[in-house]
Amino acid sequence: MSLTSALSIAQSALLTTSKQTSIVSRNVADASNSDYARRTAVVTSTAPGARSVEIQRAANDLLFRQNLSALSAWSGQSALYSGMDQLELAVNGVDNASSPSTAIANLQQALQLYATTPSNQNLGASVIDAARDVVRSLNDGTQAIQDFRTQTDGQIATAVDDLNKLLSQFQDANKAVISGTRSGTDVSDALDQRDAILKKIAEYVPVSTFTRGDNDMVITTTDGTTLFETVPRSVTFTPSSGYTAGTPGNTISIDNVPLSAGSGGNTSAVGQLAGLITLRDGVAATMQSQLDETARGLITAFAETSSSQPDAAGLFTWSGAPGIPAAGTLVDGLAGSISVNAAMTPALLRDGGANGAAYVLNTSGSSYANLLIAYGDRLDQPMAFDAAAGITATSSVADYAANSIGWFEGVRQQASTTADAKEALATRTAEALSNDTGVNVDQEMSLLLDLEHTYQASARMMKTVDDMLDALMNAVG
Repeated sequence: MSLTSALSIAQSALLTTSKQTSIVSRNVADASNSDYARRTAVVTSTAPGARSVEIQRAANDLLFRQNLSALSAWSGQSALYSGMDQLELAVNGVDNASSPSTAIANLQQALQLYATTPSNQNLGASVIDAARDVVRSLNDGTQAIQDFRTQTDGQIATAVDDLNKLLSQFQDANKAVISGTRSGTDVSDALDQRDAILKKIAEYVPVSTFTRGDNDMVITTTDGTTLFETVPRSVTFTPSSGYTAGTPGNTISIDNVPLSAGSGGNTSAVGQLAGLITLRDGVAATMQSQLDETARGLITAFAETSSSQPDAAGLFTWSGAPGIPAAGTLVDGLAGSISVNAAMTPALLRDGGANGAAYVLNTSGSSYANLLIAYGDRLDQPMAFDAAAGITATSSVADYAANSIGWFEGVRQQASTTADAKEALATRTAEALSNDTGVNVDQEMSLLLDLEHTYQASARMMKTVDDMLDALMNAVG
């Protein structure tokens, strides 16, 4: 081997080691970056004594897809659970203090006290005050639910805007990957960026991907709707300025295909957008229906009766008065419009007659308690409720209001438990992906030590060649 050849080999080794060291240093520097995939320097011989370094990026497509799926599921579940926490506090208050169930229980107690001393008008006034508290809880609950639906609508609009921006960013990253692949340059950084954006997209909608030639990636939702193919597909949504009971929310469309919502505490909604739709049109709308049915039950329970006239709204009235709502049929928005009959007095509550003389039942004097007792009994007697409201179709008014809280707490508890499970799955898949494609600092430092030894050997070789050349030149001189 000539001295020139030896020098060339030593220089090539130093250059190769320098590139390898640079890659290892980059790995160590980005070890804490969850979106960074480990780089490996693969050395190949291109000619006697010549070497080239090819950068390979660690990847595991199966684990990555599993992580995307887990992220989508957790995002949808988290949106549902956190929204239910806000909704519960807004409607029922702390420890259900402002719930219709609590107000109805207080009304029952006031009614029982009045029935024991029907001549005491102050106790009668307390019953009417308790009825006003019931109305307030239903009116305020309705307003809170519809405000919540409007607020959720705004969150959906913001999320749709964010998703469209992410799709635009994905297009730029995908172009960089394609361009680099075609030119044969290293696209590791562009792939990292594209995968990081894809994970963020998966938080909004469930995604499925496949890669075409030149590393060109196509994104669809899991139900097959195209989200990105060469260019982003449009995600559209028109928010409402406000909601009333029974008003359906606008849909989210991806490439003109409506996005499916989910249902249940362990929601089938995958992705934040579907979770928010479930909140707005599922949980909140069902809660409103239950308030409306509670209001209908109260109007019916306190209706005045007559042997010659149809039943008429008594203590509680509504827009359809003097009649009462049809049995077992949901009236949208009733909880928001129910009120205490302005004509009602303690004496009329005890004796009957708020709707005229035909409804007067007491002609015996101020000790009459039969009607008050009958009202109390009606609150505990089974009546028909619309099954569309999501809970038992036959129940007493008092039990129905309590069951409404139980229904919500059951869904909320299931949502909480499932959110923890889905979060754990997302965390585990992320850890598995990191273990397989991320950076192990200990291994990198060990490799760096090996490269240092290689560098030292190459440097000694160059020093030896240099000494031999000096000796040769001295001999010639």
